[in-house]
Amino acid sequence: MKQFGRKALLLGSGELGKEVAIELMRFGVYVVAADRYEGAPAQQIANEARVLDMTDPDQLRFLIEEVKPDLVVPEIEAIATNVLVDVEKSGMTGDCGKPIQIVPSAKAVHLTMDREGIRKLAAEDLKINTSPYKFADSLEDVRRAVEKLGFPVVIKPVQSSSGKGQSVVKYEKDLEDAWNFAQEGARGGHEGEIKRVIVEGFVDFDYEITLLTLRYRRPDKSNGVIFLEPIGHHQVDGDYRESWQKASISDKALAEAQQIADKVTSALVSEVETGWGIFGVELFITHNRTGEEKVIFSEVSPRPHDTGMVTMISQDRSEFSLHAMAMLGIPIIQPTFLGPSASAAVIARGNGVPVVTGVADALLNSHKLDIKTSVRIFAKPKVEGERRVAVALTRYNPAIINLDKYGKPDFTDTELAVDIAKQVANNLTVELR
Repeated sequence: MKQFGRKALLLGSGELGKEVAIELMRFGVYVVAADRYEGAPAQQIANEARVLDMTDPDQLRFLIEEVKPDLVVPEIEAIATNVLVDVEKSGMTGDCGKPIQIVPSAKAVHLTMDREGIRKLAAEDLKINTSPYKFADSLEDVRRAVEKLGFPVVIKPVQSSSGKGQSVVKYEKDLEDAWNFAQEGARGGHEGEIKRVIVEGFVDFDYEITLLTLRYRRPDKSNGVIFLEPIGHHQVDGDYRESWQKASISDKALAEAQQIADKVTSALVSEVETGWGIFGVELFITHNRTGEEKVIFSEVSPRPHDTGMVTMISQDRSEFSLHAMAMLGIPIIQPTFLGPSASAAVIARGNGVPVVTGVADALLNSHKLDIKTSVRIFAKPKVEGERRVAVALTRYNPAIINLDKYGKPDFTDTELAVDIAKQVANNLTVELR
């Protein structure tokens, strides 16, 4: 059944994992999609599906031993990463008889799953600019951290995803609520267990970018690096709402951002012969007293990034395609950037099964204007509270339509792409049944 001769185990089967599964299957890879619930997006199209608690070391170890994958591809943070470290060190073999490859490496996954590991690596080992920070194991620790850092501060669980449990605190009276919110949003550990948080000094940044950084194998077997065009994004409560490519950034700041991304990602894969795949490096851009742009490291994800969904329309090869090619050792050249592009998330709120309708009407106006737009519906089986259920994608071609014709003469090309993507997203209808 495995035409390419590889078997991949996806740990996490959401909308990002689904796109990775599609790209792997295009190369004949046999995909087993695992998640904590049944019917996750990637499970709907994979060769096999598994449901388990991936934070339970025994369950995860049993799954790997049963599936015998050649590639283990983590797509979420809530994983018992110590098991992946053990698998990599032990030389456990997969279905093809070769050592199992953790993508991009067990070290990368283990360190980036919690903010403590990656922050210490960046600030203390690599001496990269980050926001000032303290770690706290209690509300009293939080208060002591604030005495050192001063208000405002950002309080986050050391383990969480999509901004869960994150809050900006300006006043002493709000610290307890922020501590409790971080505990509720934290991942990992046992129920009722106190979860560690990071207290960060607030960075008054001008804007933030995601710099997708690809580590890959060159034909001569050496490790190569490719930086994609920078991605700007807008977040609400720590979760992305719109992203655009390419973000406006000075040549000097971009060069500094690339140096930081190279340094961090190189350190995460330096101890293994593989280390191939896409990394989402998040950076703050601010200005110093002389007006020059300054780059501050925020976080890194060793996997496709949600803000990078824009690459499904902005490039000839998406971040998901590049991730699959890199882990399979397929030769890669710099992808072609096709033009100013944007993505806008579609959010469902409430409880029930999300049904997205009205795609044709939502796309009609932009198609009349010869603007390339698309919609991806994730087919998530349920919503409990707030959840991303689809994304609208837009690419603007200034050679076809000018800003005056569109009626937005004061917009930049990228701002127009964002505007249209948001219109498409807002014109979709989401029902919870």
